[in-house]
Amino acid sequence: MPIANVRGVNLNYEVIGDHGPWATLITGGRRAYTEFVPLAKRLAAAGFRVLLHDRRNTGASDIAMESDEVEEKVWADDLDVLLKQLHAAPAFIGGSSSGARTAILFAVRHPASTRALMLLRVTGGPFAAARLPDNYYTQYIKACEQGGMAAVCATEQYAERIAANPANRERLMAIDPKRFIAVMTHWRELFVAGANLPVLGVTEAELATIKVPTIIIPGNDQTHASKSGRIAHEMIKGSVLHQLPIEDQEVPLIPFGDWAEHEPEIARVFVDFMRAVEKKAA
Repeated sequence: MPIANVRGVNLNYEVIGDHGPWATLITGGRRAYTEFVPLAKRLAAAGFRVLLHDRRNTGASDIAMESDEVEEKVWADDLDVLLKQLHAAPAFIGGSSSGARTAILFAVRHPASTRALMLLRVTGGPFAAARLPDNYYTQYIKACEQGGMAAVCATEQYAERIAANPANRERLMAIDPKRFIAVMTHWRELFVAGANLPVLGVTEAELATIKVPTIIIPGNDQTHASKSGRIAHEMIKGSVLHQLPIEDQEVPLIPFGDWAEHEPEIARVFVDFMRAVEKKAA
């Protein structure tokens, strides 16, 4: 797959489709872009070019542990540079879970590069606020405290990053364990500071600045409760809410792959939304 150097970090990406307006889809958690390939192919078949990429510290992209901002803001800034390198801005910006947070912050920080927003599985609420800091940060801090960077490399997440990009092992092992713990602790502090907002990581004032067309498809687990999607809909003026034929379940997380049966509907809704935006702009 192509590699782009973005702000000194090599990002793995793929463009699906060879004509039409540009869109991008950002996966959730710290997962590689591959889980969005089937959805991207559906959008491409409808006449759109879809950019998929591994954010820094995910997939086959480089490990880069230096930043003073919460990761979603860094990812948003990286994406803006990547889109401009590909002459793809402004684009339809879509994402699920942490990808939805990144998409929202992208629209806040880079409105000129945002044609519209397509949000899936918005995160919020006390369950997510309690669960995610450990999932993203604390477990790796503990691993490093107990066994240094070798123990970090042995965790499931970082072992996957190394398998996808073997050079990441050398990058990780070159990090002083004290520095790794300091960066992870700082990121956790930044994350926790926004964890109890109605939409995790995004203030009401930031949501109020979003003026582009927006469509929201709520999730249905405890991390992505449908209430969070409805709150985002209420706070983003003029946004559209589309409810899939699903009900909330009392489980911590439903993997995005388990939504496969809803993918045709998601694709149809997104395509209709993008076409309507295009038609109105014509």
